[in-house]
Amino acid sequence: QAHVGPPMVVQFKNIRLKRTKLANGRKKVVLIAGRPSHGPGDHEFNAGVRIIRRCLNDLPNLVAAEYHDNGWPKDPTAFDNADGILMYMDGGSGHPVIQGDNLFKMQELMKKGIGLACVHYAVEIPADRGGPEFLEWIGGYYETGYSINPHWEATFKDLPDHPITRGVKPFTIVDEWYFNMRFPSTMPTTILQSTPPDDKRGTPAAKEHPGRSEIVAWAVERPNGGRGFGFTGGHFHRNWQNDDFRK
Repeated sequence: QAHVGPPMVVQFKNIRLKRTKLANGRKKVVLIAGRPSHGPGDHEFNAGVRIIRRCLNDLPNLVAAEYHDNGWPKDPTAFDNADGILMYMDGGSGHPVIQGDNLFKMQELMKKGIGLACVHYAVEIPADRGGPEFLEWIGGYYETGYSINPHWEATFKDLPDHPITRGVKPFTIVDEWYFNMRFPSTMPTTILQSTPPDDKRGTPAAKEHPGRSEIVAWAVERPNGGRGFGFTGGHFHRNWQNDDFRK
């Protein structure tokens, strides 16, 4: 600080930003919403992430959820001290996680045992760029031309005894439920499964399994630490008002 002399400009450079740890042992969850890509009511990533944030932050002294809307976080400290990350965004070849060096950065975060959840389109990733990583990180992914994404009414009658389904009751709801996902040889834990109409099996690979109950949500515990979760619903914004779907 300059306390004497004429007025002057003081500048700083090469600043390093580092977030401090949360108080009270709360878990930090980073929610990332993609840019809008559909009409009102569909793929409402920004609004959907705000709902999830509010629900998580209503848990007293347990979770501190922060959201970044309209694409990948611009704040270089966004993932500092993160315990979990949720991505709700468009996927495929335009998936934000495979742009620039984001895939490498995410790999470093996963090595630290940070959890990762992908919702709806965010589970779709190119097989040759991100596919192997998603198999490891969340236990499966949507592969274009192999998996399928029709709109259909799914009924979930039998829910597994798992922390993810705690408090969730059987429910039925129409959504764009993806299925015939790519899974590793060691299957993840099934969270939600239902049998779609056979006329919804629109790819040759999906048509090979008429009448099969399909996995539309799953979870994995990574051998080197960390957890992953894939949830293929979330096309229609109105579905978040369903208590069991939202939970």
